[in-house]
Amino acid sequence: MPGRIFLTATIAEIAATFGAEAGSATEGGARLDVAPGETVTAVVGEEGRRLVAMRWGMIPMGRRNARGRPVLETIINARAETLFAKSAFADLRRCILPVSGWYEWTGAARRKTRWAITGEAGLLAFAAVWDLWTAPGGAVLRSLATVTTEPNADVAAVHHRMPAILEPADWPLWLGEADGDAGALLRPFPQGRLRVEQV
Repeated sequence: MPGRIFLTATIAEIAATFGAEAGSATEGGARLDVAPGETVTAVVGEEGRRLVAMRWGMIPMGRRNARGRPVLETIINARAETLFAKSAFADLRRCILPVSGWYEWTGAARRKTRWAITGEAGLLAFAAVWDLWTAPGGAVLRSLATVTTEPNADVAAVHHRMPAILEPADWPLWLGEADGDAGALLRPFPQGRLRVEQV
């Protein structure tokens, strides 16, 4: 969906892969089990492509749902089907979350099987959205939510959703560096290009 990710690349390797300035992104590097609430490294396209440390789990400060009620829960994942329609996601910025893969679980409680899902080689680029909140004391918090879509045949056996994974040719459009319909990029990854292995 994902609920856990992992990253084996360094900040320098992420910067090289995405053609981005590493800047001050020193957190969110290689780790084998990253949970929501932790710091991750995102790629943004504003003012030049660069890496930015963000909290995984978007805090929707001041956002309201379609009924006008405040959105209170932290948003880990946003559904592609409603991303551009829900008022809670209005005016969010887009970014990419680089990962080496993610985990899913199947089975009954206390007997769950963990699966690692990876690409053919290198990093996967998760489509994500992010928001910025400035606390009363002046502290700035950047937080993101990954975008999910229907699963492809590789993933469907272990979960009913999967991250929207972007191809390199899609990165400029998703990051706002090129014009076009960003929503058209949110589709299942092509079948046969992901590995699902028990860990």
